[in-house]
Amino acid sequence: MPMIETRDGTWLYVKDWGTGNPVILIHGWPLSSDSWDPVAEALANAGHRVISYDRRGFGRSEQPWDGYHYDGLTDDLADIMKATGATENVTLVGFSMGGGEVARYMSRYEGTGIVRAVFVASVVPFLLQADDNPDGVPIETFEQMTQELIADRPAFMRTFLHDFFGIGWLSKPVSNATLDWAWNMTMQAGLRPTLKAAEAFSSTDFRNDLPAFNVPTLIIHGTADSTVPIDPTARMAAAMIDDVTLVEYAGSPHGLFETDRDRLISDIMAFLNGEEPGSQDPENFVINPALPMGGY
Repeated sequence: MPMIETRDGTWLYVKDWGTGNPVILIHGWPLSSDSWDPVAEALANAGHRVISYDRRGFGRSEQPWDGYHYDGLTDDLADIMKATGATENVTLVGFSMGGGEVARYMSRYEGTGIVRAVFVASVVPFLLQADDNPDGVPIETFEQMTQELIADRPAFMRTFLHDFFGIGWLSKPVSNATLDWAWNMTMQAGLRPTLKAAEAFSSTDFRNDLPAFNVPTLIIHGTADSTVPIDPTARMAAAMIDDVTLVEYAGSPHGLFETDRDRLISDIMAFLNGEEPGSQDPENFVINPALPMGGY
């Protein structure tokens, strides 16, 4: 079933690997499901059914004019679950922008069929700076990003990916070939989907969605993430979800699926197996959000 049709007639590209309880991997902006491939391969080989898909407007999915708000994107997720029969014992895993679909599904669909949730470098609960969210990203940053995308999207993406993977004068966590591969993924998306999806993840407030979380939840985030800063996202989400484990990757950037691939796979696998994520890696900070901040 490489393509499924959503309720508004949009066709989405879907990968369905392995057998077992379903794990649905939701990719980040502005990539595609291919970004999850090494993780999906490992989980499928370990006995899980792994479903990933290209968000509308990205990868090999169709590029409609509308539907890039989180209610619509979450309806797409629900349609994929229904079409694939992945409706029970499901674990949702959302990377970056994909965390928004996880959060909105838990509230909009009351978490139907979900037994675990995972946020990886996610934008949840609220990325935009506001009076009640002072650690968020200023709106001027997103306005500048929009202008640069319209002016020269290929050039913008080259620079964006350097920050995404934490590449600097001394830090080279991924190869030039990986950069080229990721850049090619960004160019598969349409301009309008790229702009509208950025508008959605930068401005959507998920704080009212988090009380709907009634399943074990794992949050993984790099402390050096300059794309999605950890304070208004992972640390805030951990303080708002009851049954949660926050694992901080010290010094890691945003693109954890490549920069920290083995550690990420190990932690997700442990979580799926009911074990403590990060327990085998002393560089991971495993935080109990019930403790006062600074008490870990």
